[in-house]
Amino acid sequence: MKGLFTKLFTLLIVLNAMNFPSYAQGKVQFKEAKKEIERLTKLKQEVKKLIEENKKLLEEIKKEREKLKKEREEFERRIKEVEAERYKKLAQMFSKMDPELAGQKISSFTDPKEAAYILYNMKSRKAGEILNYVDPKVVNQIVKILTSIKESSYSDKS
Repeated sequence: MKGLFTKLFTLLIVLNAMNFPSYAQGKVQFKEAKKEIERLTKLKQEVKKLIEENKKLLEEIKKEREKLKKEREEFERRIKEVEAERYKKLAQMFSKMDPELAGQKISSFTDPKEAAYILYNMKSRKAGEILNYVDPKVVNQIVKILTSIKESSYSDKS
């Protein structure tokens, strides 16, 4: 019986020794897994923080974009007002000229659109007198532009 007990005890020690490394490995793997979970948790928190910061930045960008859009619209409106005032003053100057001289000057404009806006801001009778002395090719271009100006002004009033 003593021999059997010794053999069982030896077998138990051998089996225990065989299981010990796997137990130790399991403990090491558990610690590594725990560290990895902690690292990933911290990383997750950093990502959430970055997402919140980016959301705030996006909101600021949207607000700035709206502000810039409003400023651009105001700037464009102001430019139109200045241009309209300029054309009114030029129309007054051309109205005071001799129709033949005014017609020659308008014929020499490189941009018929400017000529059209000047004539648009004149009294119809004076503009007609001046157009009698404008080059017929230029008159056709001016009339097309005047027509589109009048159509757009009618649609703006509707």
